Amino acid sequence: MQSKAADVAAYIEEAPPDRQTALARLRTLCLETLSGYEERMEYGMPVYACNGIGEVSFASQKQYISLYILKREVLDAHSELLQGINMGKSCIRYRKPAQIDFDVVEKLLVGTRESAGAVC
Repeated sequence: MQSKAADVAAYIEEAPPDRQTALARLRTLCLETLSGYEERMEYGMPVYACNGIGEVSFASQKQYISLYILKREVLDAHSELLQGINMGKSCIRYRKPAQIDFDVVEKLLVGTRESAGAVC
């Protein structure tokens, strides 16, 4: 079910209590690392867009927290740091908030910011 939250703060507040700290930390990392990006809600989740194009987002799903890094070259460049993590084409899935390695997330965000590649 997609969130109807009007903004990212409301989105985090409506998430399960055991996920709110991790979601807030993801938000803070995005805001600090993705300077010049616009934070907005799309498809019921937080999205960080550059020049109107969403490049990063995250979501609290039923079974996990998802982090979407939409530049494939960034995921490929950091594949060794993502070993053993459940992933889709551009989605990294964390079953428990404690599984999130925020240092790796920061590297992915820096890679996204510095990449001139297209989103997938």
